[in-house]
Amino acid sequence: MKYLVMVQCTQADYEGMQGKAGATSPAWSQEDVQAMYAFMGALNDDLAETGEMIDGQGLAEPARTRLVGLGEDGRSVITDGPYSETKELLAGYWVLDCASLERVTEIAERILQCPQPAGSARYPVVIRPIDNGSADV
Repeated sequence: MKYLVMVQCTQADYEGMQGKAGATSPAWSQEDVQAMYAFMGALNDDLAETGEMIDGQGLAEPARTRLVGLGEDGRSVITDGPYSETKELLAGYWVLDCASLERVTEIAERILQCPQPAGSARYPVVIRPIDNGSADV
């Protein structure tokens, strides 16, 4: 079964990773950032080796987000970030092909072990099965 596994964070978290402490996120050192990338790289390598990794990407900070909506007049409304009204946004994802929900849950538990500095927010890892296109909705 294929699963979308998602991690979240806020604009303040991205700023913390750039060394700028805020009210809700500590400043990360270069060593903190390197430890996070090393952890994620090892995880991705392991998932590729087991054949479970289909895709995985980290996303740019929310301030670089663009929303395209529909106005009341039916025309497009385009808004660029940042979005102060939004709390957590998608920070990265994996598309995995796992034998079971239990296996993908083990992977999510491993993701939660990613190193980060003290005081950093811990967000849950979100697991969503990918619909195979069947009529079962």
